[in-house]
Amino acid sequence: MTLSDIRPSEEESAALRLLHEGEFALEGRLVDASNTTLRGTLTLDGVTVRCVYKPVRGERPLWDFPDGTLAGREVAAYLVSRATGWDLVPPTVLRDGPFGLGSCQLWIDEPADAEPLVEFVPADAVPPRWFPIAAARDDDGTPYALAHADDPRLARLAVLDAVLNNADRKGGHVLVGPDDRIYGVDHGVTFHVDDKLRTVLWGWAGRQLPPDATGMLDGLSRQVHGPLGEELAAHLTLTEIRRLAARVAALREADRFPQPSEEWPAMPWPPI
Repeated sequence: MTLSDIRPSEEESAALRLLHEGEFALEGRLVDASNTTLRGTLTLDGVTVRCVYKPVRGERPLWDFPDGTLAGREVAAYLVSRATGWDLVPPTVLRDGPFGLGSCQLWIDEPADAEPLVEFVPADAVPPRWFPIAAARDDDGTPYALAHADDPRLARLAVLDAVLNNADRKGGHVLVGPDDRIYGVDHGVTFHVDDKLRTVLWGWAGRQLPPDATGMLDGLSRQVHGPLGEELAAHLTLTEIRRLAARVAALREADRFPQPSEEWPAMPWPPI
């Protein structure tokens, strides 16, 4: 029995219980990650799921984020995503694992035939309804464009990244689940008090937000000043939570996607 056998209405609560209480078994390490990132399985009451486990002790020190806080930021990103009602971040908890305390996130299996929504394409063959974001060349000098789809699911993720102040939205951090939903992963460098937004999803820069963003931001603002803020206090500083509230209010007032900053690199490296 797997999580997919559970009724959808019960799936999230079942996933959270598994993430908190499931018996851990490690499968291996994701070697491309900059911090220690491990894949494993969790088993509880006959149900087994895969997970991504990022122990605090494996976090690489950063000059602009306090040491030992990245796992908590992963959890905070999930809590905010859940509060939006858009559910763009897989269920994530903080728990003890084989290498100590760390974030533990439900693994998302992408179907083998899933079409990427962010990729490098020949500069003269950008697909219709895609946004070219940056120019590039391969080793032979052939021109390419970094581009992403004009997809409303991606637009929601771009709004969430602006809320989270995500400093590392790479194309590889955008997953298409088996239910055709979009998921964003890898949120360790979020919620900084300074403007740190770095993303490949700049196609809507300066454009009006999606129609459903207005109600979402209004509701999120109320929650940040209430129960959500209390939940986030376990993972973020009071100043970071206040800055989160300020970003939500500013987005709601502007009703437009942010523009790239001129004081901070606009895109992560590598972008994919």
